Amino acid sequence: MKIKVGDNVKILAGKDKGKEGKVIKTLKDSNKVVVEGINMVKKHVKPRGMNEVGSIVDVEAPIHASNVKLNTKETKKDAKKVKETKSEKKTKKAS
Repeated sequence: MKIKVGDNVKILAGKDKGKEGKVIKTLKDSNKVVVEGINMVKKHVKPRGMNEVGSIVDVEAPIHASNVKLNTKETKKDAKKVKETKSEKKTKKAS
């Protein structure tokens, strides 16, 4: 995944299209990211004790990594492409 925690991203699709935010969590297994203040959903919380009351809390839900684009910090413009570097492995052929 090209996006890391702390990166500034712009939302490309969904109900928050065009907004910008900071990545607070990455979910590499499902290829999703959680962006601060983006994709807010309501979560119903049950009371856990006798003296507590239930409530409705706003939390950030994950958004797929293909729906966000990395913003560069230096120029505050959208990055067109981000190149991912991978180390190449040399293999030997058996004769």
